Amino acid sequence: MGSTNIHPNGISNTFSHCFHKGTMFKTVHKLLWAFDAEWVPDPEAGRQLHDLPAETPVEEVWKVMWKQGGATEENPQPYLKTILCRLVSIAAVQRHQLPDGRVALSLLSLPRDPQHNTGEKELLQKFLGAIGERHPQLIGYNSTTSDLRILTQRAICHGLHAPGFAQRPNKPWEGVDYFAKGGDWHIDLKDFAAPGWGQGSPSLHELAVLSGIPGKLDNSGEDVPHMWLHGHLDRIIAYNERDALTTYLVWLRMAHMIGLFNSEQYQLEQKRTRELIQRESAQKPHLHDYLTAWERLSAWRASA
Repeated sequence: MGSTNIHPNGISNTFSHCFHKGTMFKTVHKLLWAFDAEWVPDPEAGRQLHDLPAETPVEEVWKVMWKQGGATEENPQPYLKTILCRLVSIAAVQRHQLPDGRVALSLLSLPRDPQHNTGEKELLQKFLGAIGERHPQLIGYNSTTSDLRILTQRAICHGLHAPGFAQRPNKPWEGVDYFAKGGDWHIDLKDFAAPGWGQGSPSLHELAVLSGIPGKLDNSGEDVPHMWLHGHLDRIIAYNERDALTTYLVWLRMAHMIGLFNSEQYQLEQKRTRELIQRESAQKPHLHDYLTAWERLSAWRASA
């Protein structure tokens, strides 16, 4: 699939002045997924690695895993290695420039049915299979060391065959490469918002809210394990979808900053996103709160 700079009116062209050395990222592909994944400590991994009986309750297994991961009184749920966790939800905002030039947005999520707790292997097969078949440009936040890493590690654990996602070309210009440093097939927005990382790196929530975009609303990542434990997969998917929307809106803002969209085009892209949220909110009430928060933060940012 080719890579182009895209006008929101559907006309593709190349802004050569955006390709100068030092640009954050250079292209908007015809198919783009701003994605986010959610995971929880894998109870089976904990039982196997720590020789715990099969009947050990999940909460007890997690306590052992967190303790081994460096839990303290101040931080009882430390961030665990992604290899020790299992994926439970993946969401993405899809931006697709259609053959006739129109731009269409959609909100994708797995599992599609919150009442059906899809196994991790099936979740991975569907998502990585779709990537391998369609080859979207992937946009994430902290995705190099988290989302992309867990997708790869857990696919290895399950013995999946995913060459369309994992294979790398001999030379960068000869094909799709989601693992190339500095490449445009996978964009980790954190790399560009905080070169060098360290303590000064903003979280997605901080960067979004201070840009007039909703961040975390009624939940945070620490709540996901407990929502999963109590069967609230619908709430995890809702949380996941909002994070995907936030990632997409932050990408739009950064793409506007570096010149991939001018101000008029940026306004149109935001309008498209509002229309997407309004359409989806008919079946997904949690998006009403997201839209309300966006309107409030946008007004604050405009007047600040």
